[in-house]
Amino acid sequence: MLKDASILVTGGTGSFGNTFVPMTLAKYNPRRIVIFSRDEMKQWDMAKKFQGDPRVRFFIGDVRDKDRLYRALDGVDYVVHAAATKIVPTAEYNPFECVKTNIHGAMNLIDACIDKGIKRVVALSTDKASSPVNLYGATKLASDKLFVAGNSYAGGHSTRFAVVRYGNVMGSRGSVIPFFMSIKDSGVLPITDPRMTRFMISLEQGVELVWHAFDDMKGGEIYVKKIPSMKVTDLARVVAPEARQEVVGIRPGEKLHEQMISAEDSYHTYEYPEHFKILPAIHNWDHDPNRIKDGIKVPEGFSYTSDNNTEWMSDQSLQAWIESNRDKIGSI
Repeated sequence: MLKDASILVTGGTGSFGNTFVPMTLAKYNPRRIVIFSRDEMKQWDMAKKFQGDPRVRFFIGDVRDKDRLYRALDGVDYVVHAAATKIVPTAEYNPFECVKTNIHGAMNLIDACIDKGIKRVVALSTDKASSPVNLYGATKLASDKLFVAGNSYAGGHSTRFAVVRYGNVMGSRGSVIPFFMSIKDSGVLPITDPRMTRFMISLEQGVELVWHAFDDMKGGEIYVKKIPSMKVTDLARVVAPEARQEVVGIRPGEKLHEQMISAEDSYHTYEYPEHFKILPAIHNWDHDPNRIKDGIKVPEGFSYTSDNNTEWMSDQSLQAWIESNRDKIGSI
């Protein structure tokens, strides 16, 4: 599907974009990938990695600016929406700015994609959008709802929208693994709560889920990857076995456990070998055989959280992942 296509990635200089671009170039050989973002220095740094590759283009812009989106989307076939204000405390203390990017930006992109005749759009979501307790999660829930409803909002236009949702991305900038690695020599690692658990997904798995969504979507689906969980105390022990763990309390807006599918979602959720799909309740799309395909309905009241997960990452698996990815942890 993506072969010889033109793809635009909003927020493309982030952790996801830095993994999506080389993987997609290698697998699909698209005609071009446009990196749309507002940080010129990050674009300059990223451009050096793809110097001489005419398939990779860079476009300065902000999803808050609808006119700039219209220009960037000219000739584009597919869009991955990765732009977001996503640091939980930042969103708590700067709520107006978070809303402008995560909600208004989503509305701008939906309008622009419909008007420009984009074929398919996949928006990245987060576990924090499921039963949100912080502003970031609330804005991403609103964004998810906007992209799902975008399929009916498009009217007679052919543009289709879907969402992928996943939790803690291993090794990404600002995440817990590079943070612990950066301070392990101090001999003390801060633990917000010893009961805390997190889902563990690699950036490569996140990219593959987006590929699957592009190939599978009919419009309105939320894709949730099946991934292992880990206790934060165990993660800290693997990163720095000699360090003392100090309980410092949960940060503003932080959850004890991650949730990707709520019990309320269970009425519209189907299970597949490697993922779940939450189907839209609107228009009876959750009963559409073309969207369900070979899925099996989950039991009523089912939820998918990092503490009730059936799959757990072992210390050995995490250590092996760290060893094989040490050179890029925290740099993407």
